Amino acid sequence: MNLRKYMIYFGSKFDSWNGEAFYSNKMQEVIDILEKSGKLIESQGAKIVDLEEQGINTPCIIEKSNGSTTYATRDLAAIIYRARNYDFDKALYVTSYEQVLHFKQVFETAKLLGLDEKYIKALNHVSFGMVLLPTGKMSTREGNIIKLEDLLNEAIQRAGKIIDEKNPELDNKEEVAKKVGIGAVIFNDLSNNRVKDEVFDWNQILNFQGETGPYIQYTYVRTKSVLEKVRDLPSIENIKCSNLLDEHSISIVKLIYSFEDVLVQVTNKEEPSILSRYLIDLAKAFSGFYNENKIIGEEKELQDARIYLTYLVGNILKMGAKLLGIEMPDKM
Repeated sequence: MNLRKYMIYFGSKFDSWNGEAFYSNKMQEVIDILEKSGKLIESQGAKIVDLEEQGINTPCIIEKSNGSTTYATRDLAAIIYRARNYDFDKALYVTSYEQVLHFKQVFETAKLLGLDEKYIKALNHVSFGMVLLPTGKMSTREGNIIKLEDLLNEAIQRAGKIIDEKNPELDNKEEVAKKVGIGAVIFNDLSNNRVKDEVFDWNQILNFQGETGPYIQYTYVRTKSVLEKVRDLPSIENIKCSNLLDEHSISIVKLIYSFEDVLVQVTNKEEPSILSRYLIDLAKAFSGFYNENKIIGEEKELQDARIYLTYLVGNILKMGAKLLGIEMPDKM
């Protein structure tokens, strides 16, 4: 499976598919600019930029002793090209934490390219941890790796079996299994702090009761089920907040109020696990509310208030999941 096929699974798209080779004829300009800056020096036959004064003990190698260029040269050429063609406000480099030093070198060297300071300040390395198996680190040499294509197909298959056991009469099982299986994989990845290593465990990620993607989806389906029992959604103008003063309702209201702030934190810190954690907390809060409160059949004002709160929870769960790249099924 190639990268374009992966994007079909995740509902993502790219506006540009320019790969590393695209910049092969643009690297000489980088070398010329750095030579004019006076910062490109020769060391053991190679051309480097010394970054000691910037607190980086390892130099940025621009050209090897055999005359070949490096990843750094191509990354610098890409920065020039993107600044000229995209006029970007943010340039996020999403790679493993093993590349931290590389991007420190590249971003520091980029200051010598003569670009507007706007572009230099916009460069940001968003590093993430490694995916581990319960037995330890994956290794191609040892043959204990999981290919993404196999992983997603396995997730869909396993999700399908669980759904078939829980709801054998469900229509469109294949579609639901795809949403649940892929959602489980995505949530498992994005629910951990991005710089920490994560352990991939099938029993954990497909647990409908744990802090998982399927749990959030199941909670959303529960809100849909409640709303299907009422003819019309009450208007917010008619909702009396005095009917939502029990412990569980207040907990949900506080979480709803903080949703915007959560999204701001996610954006400022480039940390999706903040949103993942929030969705788990909201799903748990609704579970407590659902178990402790009668929603349908109460006095009309009380029922309307609880119905509307259920509606808001479902909306936010769906919106938050969509931001993570997870689709919500209507039934499970």
